[in-house]
Amino acid sequence: MESVVAFSNPTFIPATNRDLFWDNLVDVTDDYFKIVREDRVRQVGDLLTEGQIETRPEIGSTLLEPWNGDSVGYYQRLESTLQSIRRQGIIRVIPEQGGFLVDVQVYKELEDVVRPQHATASAATFRTSPSVVRFTQPVGSEPRNEGWIPQGRDTLLEQRIIARLYQRFGMPPPSYTPGPVQGPPGY
Repeated sequence: MESVVAFSNPTFIPATNRDLFWDNLVDVTDDYFKIVREDRVRQVGDLLTEGQIETRPEIGSTLLEPWNGDSVGYYQRLESTLQSIRRQGIIRVIPEQGGFLVDVQVYKELEDVVRPQHATASAATFRTSPSVVRFTQPVGSEPRNEGWIPQGRDTLLEQRIIARLYQRFGMPPPSYTPGPVQGPPGY
């Protein structure tokens, strides 16, 4: 029977040297995304603050880009080849006794285009651009990403990043072997 590896998210990483831990976390994150902002875990008095890494949205790698690891699996690569997909990562680091709790969040978005780029059918007949363009400021601090449709979280990439963290810190991956399949009662 095949063993399935599933990492908990957030996951606990034991570490005693927080600077070495942070440098390794940044190195692993940098393999998938360009980092926009880093807030390191800091010592303030007797308290350790939370840290966070925020990345720039990156266009998903296609079937013709096997060297990029952000599209996990054949389906994700095919989807990124046929459509414009982008991903952005946010990693939260929460200090715990003996290490850190790492929460990896990768958000996936699909580009929202009015019509295909090279489509010529009905281009002269129907107007596709709006006659009035209105710009409104969003409420709150979250920027609006016009032109992109949220697709939820990319759990496959989150699992891959956590697996790389386990490898980097020399931790054995958790394993789960499913038991026999149970049928309905009286079967």
